[in-house]
Amino acid sequence: MPAPAAVPAVRVDGVAVRFRTKKKDVTALREVSLDIAAGEFVAIVGPSGCGKSTLLKLVAGLLAPSSGDVLLGGERVRGPRRDIGYVFQRAALLDWRSARRNILLQAEMRKIPGERARARADELIRMTGLDGFEDAYPHELSGGMQQRVALCRALLHEPPVLLMDEPFGALDALTREQMNVELNRIWRETGTTVILVTHSIAEAAYLADRVVVMSPRPGAVTEIVDVGLPAERAYAATLASPEFRAATGRIRELLGAVSAHD
Repeated sequence: MPAPAAVPAVRVDGVAVRFRTKKKDVTALREVSLDIAAGEFVAIVGPSGCGKSTLLKLVAGLLAPSSGDVLLGGERVRGPRRDIGYVFQRAALLDWRSARRNILLQAEMRKIPGERARARADELIRMTGLDGFEDAYPHELSGGMQQRVALCRALLHEPPVLLMDEPFGALDALTREQMNVELNRIWRETGTTVILVTHSIAEAAYLADRVVVMSPRPGAVTEIVDVGLPAERAYAATLASPEFRAATGRIRELLGAVSAHD
């Protein structure tokens, strides 16, 4: 008999989100369906206001769908989930806490035993290249280093799913490239399932196994583009590869088509 299919790490099944403003009813998402395998890296791109961040909030349990279901590891999401990590565009660090103590805030909130939390924090600090900056305060860190601290904080409890909402959008171009390379390496080392929302087509294609292209509001999946690159990706070589050029070309074509239609 054939082996049973693996349960997706994330399943979005026929999800719609509708809400009412003072003037009208608005549909943010319509009939969105998506399966993400354990350990997969999926990026989501689309026009502003198409519901990309809304989709992340559904997976995190911060927002309930108007119809359809969201499942994590086969379990229906019914409210805020403690088994995910979340990284936002702004690092949102506490100014009065050092980098290490900002990371360990996650442990305090989740009641993770101190010794275990400190060992995990040390591992993540090494992994993200923050050695020597553990005791620095946020104002002493660059924007890229602040985002590394935020990433460590999100990964401290070893979540099976990491959600990232435009985490590098406020960084300069060079720092953003460096963070892309770091994120690729960290993803490979941790095996975490990652869902990244980004407005950068190049970032999406460099980092992801698949790129979900969404339509203008009401957001729906226009197409899912398979990038076709190995997990380990040297930055310059990847950007010059035919697979990368084909993926970014197709994504641009799709976004251009939906923009023209809109």
